[in-house]
Amino acid sequence: MTLTHRVRFLLSAPSPRHYTPAVRPESAALSHPVPSSDSLAVASPSLPQPPRPRSERLLALSSTEFDLLVIGGGVTGSGIARDASLRGLRVALVEREDFASGTSSRSSRLIHGGVRYLEHGHLGLVFESSIERYRLLRLAPHLVRPLAFVWPVYQGARIPRWKLAAGLKLYDALALFRNVKGSRSLNASQVSEVVPGLRTDGLRGGSRYYDAATDDARLTFINALAASEAGAIVLNHVSVRSLVVQDGRARGATVVDSLTGQPLTVRARAIVNATGPWSDEIRKLDATNGGGPTVRGSKGVHISVPRERLPTDCALTLLSPVDGRVMFILPAHSHTIIGTTETATRAHPSEVRASLSDVDYLLASANGFFPTAHLSREDVVSAWAGIRPLVASAYSGSGDAGSASREHAIHTSPTGVLAISGGKLTTYRVMARDMVDAVEHALGLPHRKAPTHALPLPGGDIPSLEAELASARSTVGRDDIATHLVHAYGGRWRQVWALTHAQPLLAEPLAPGLPYLRAEAVHGVTHELVHTLSDLLVRRLKVAFETRDLGRAAARIAASDMAPLLGWSPQDVERQLADYSRDVERLFGIDPADA
Repeated sequence: MTLTHRVRFLLSAPSPRHYTPAVRPESAALSHPVPSSDSLAVASPSLPQPPRPRSERLLALSSTEFDLLVIGGGVTGSGIARDASLRGLRVALVEREDFASGTSSRSSRLIHGGVRYLEHGHLGLVFESSIERYRLLRLAPHLVRPLAFVWPVYQGARIPRWKLAAGLKLYDALALFRNVKGSRSLNASQVSEVVPGLRTDGLRGGSRYYDAATDDARLTFINALAASEAGAIVLNHVSVRSLVVQDGRARGATVVDSLTGQPLTVRARAIVNATGPWSDEIRKLDATNGGGPTVRGSKGVHISVPRERLPTDCALTLLSPVDGRVMFILPAHSHTIIGTTETATRAHPSEVRASLSDVDYLLASANGFFPTAHLSREDVVSAWAGIRPLVASAYSGSGDAGSASREHAIHTSPTGVLAISGGKLTTYRVMARDMVDAVEHALGLPHRKAPTHALPLPGGDIPSLEAELASARSTVGRDDIATHLVHAYGGRWRQVWALTHAQPLLAEPLAPGLPYLRAEAVHGVTHELVHTLSDLLVRRLKVAFETRDLGRAAARIAASDMAPLLGWSPQDVERQLADYSRDVERLFGIDPADA
């Protein structure tokens, strides 16, 4: 689609508030049953019912012939499953670990146009990303919220003040001037006023512009949830062991339920590999697939420090004094996030972690702009790393990860397995749309269009975020908890809070000083496909990111509430706690040397 056609499409796009997909008669058996009378969920005619029990979904997985099997529960795979289900396809989505357990939970948590891509001339990607930011601010206003950025400019900077101002005007134009607010140039005193503590030596001014912040893992999960509510069979902790190939075409996969060890065979007319940095592992299961890797990993590392150690109410875009690359300092509730690195890596996606040199680089970069902060390794609450699955052919001749394009690409194997690589969190919906278009073409189906550009995501169908926050504050009585509930669940926050009426203990916090409630452990099991402590404390909530013990103390509290719902014995609880401790060490441990 050309730039002109995209602009016309945006300006003419309808904006319905509700949509009911046309469901094929064959998939009628996949509709959700009425919850049992002993369910802890609070039924409401205005709220959707919880997902079907896992046993029923596993049975459907093995007894249904699907139109599409999506492998990978990151934001792209979840978006594909949602889009395809809304078009009326019979869809199964399987994820080896948990939704967003890979790259989709280890990002900068930004929905942004990609201002730094302007420098590399990726105007099409910036345009596309800016339009998607505009949409997501409206389709998920609880999860995608405006965030002001300040970009200070110092004497001798690689990007001078005039060039930055011009670039940001182009940034505004590529967003069709439909961002939260337009960019604005600031003089040195204005920058210092907005960002107290920022180094003033050599400061020449800067600019303010707007992007958006999100909870990356929850954005991923609500897409998987939306797929389920549209009729898809959605399962985490199900790994693909082999592909079923008949007459030279992939017709399904053998999978294993990781929680029980049960093997299953899934039949599907089309298969999509949406496993991001794991894409080439799935390719290896396709015996006919040859050639080199289609994905190259770019490692991005972030660290979190207490907000009082580096206080800022706005985000900062900076050119690192260490090497001149673009980095961010981001406010995140009671913490401040510093990131990100961008280096090519050959580390396995399951084992990639921050190294001491990564941490030192980020600390040195932040201290270069906040000289009185004196940040040290002891200030780091958590550090995490993810691998961006960039298209291998997108790397420049120098192999520089920072200049590699974030455009996505779709490949088809000789057996018909469709794979998608590249892209970015902000453009996941476009990636999903393009992939389902390719699926329809492969299946010989007429082209249809799902209204993902206009249909709110779960929790996002609210008249006003401010009104929802006011209602929650009045009901809950604590501003921090009310704000968290609305930002996490949108209009569905009442389902969580209602659990505290019957069991007041569920209103207690999971971790001191943080707004996460024990009720969320219960709700996670009954409504959000939580099966492990990591599902809850690393991905549905950010407890592991925001506590120095990486959520280990909260895990014991959460386990006591989850155990009766999941049938855990005392021995099972201890095993779950041990598994959780190993998991967070794998995710957040800091390596002494670079991988």
